[in-house]
Amino acid sequence: MSLNADSADIAFTFKGGMLPMTVMELSSADPEHIRRQLAGKLSQSPAFFQHTPVVLSVEKLDEPHLALERICAVCRDHKLLPVAVRGGAEPVRQSAWALGLGWFAPVEEGRARMLESVSRTTEPEAANETAEPSLPEGAAVATRLFRGTVRSGQQVSAAEGDLVVIGAVNAGAEVLAAGSIHVYGALRGRALAGIHGNTQAGIYCRELEAELLSVAGNYKRLEDIDSQLLGRAAEVHFKKEQLEIKPLG
Repeated sequence: MSLNADSADIAFTFKGGMLPMTVMELSSADPEHIRRQLAGKLSQSPAFFQHTPVVLSVEKLDEPHLALERICAVCRDHKLLPVAVRGGAEPVRQSAWALGLGWFAPVEEGRARMLESVSRTTEPEAANETAEPSLPEGAAVATRLFRGTVRSGQQVSAAEGDLVVIGAVNAGAEVLAAGSIHVYGALRGRALAGIHGNTQAGIYCRELEAELLSVAGNYKRLEDIDSQLLGRAAEVHFKKEQLEIKPLG
């Protein structure tokens, strides 16, 4: 097959992505207990339960054998779509795969593997080679500056530092950053700060109309934002295990 095959012959390509994903952290393995709480949540926020994909986190549970199939059925009864499981012993992983779900290692284990991988790739090639001096603590990471409007369907990201947008973020657009996000205009699309788990990151904008706000994986949708904050300059931070949105200035 020619390496210069026409693009029309390519059925798909694999791409890395940073999609916002709701994590349902289970503190009970009782499907009926979960059902009762979901029913209450559904009455409070029916818009949230509209075929929302969720990752079931079982890291807080000390039960190697879960009624995973029943728990998934309860979620689907309430319009949630389980797509993967995070954490759990080997039987949990096997059950997830048997149900057609993905499986993620627990958060701490995943971080440890990442740090080990980074450590291996940064070792000096020779034993007597001197490693480059590390950056001083608190050194700034390069900030990405984007000038113009981030249009619907467009994604702008800063994989290592902050992102500054000198313009607006339209509905249907997405901005992501490892650090904080600053929008010097209207924020109508989706903004995801601290995408690698930085809970100290924040979101700042001149006009808040965001479809979704997220800091370190903790998010709020437009319908969850206090209407008195909409259309105003605002800042978003992660405090006391939830997002705090308040007027800027």
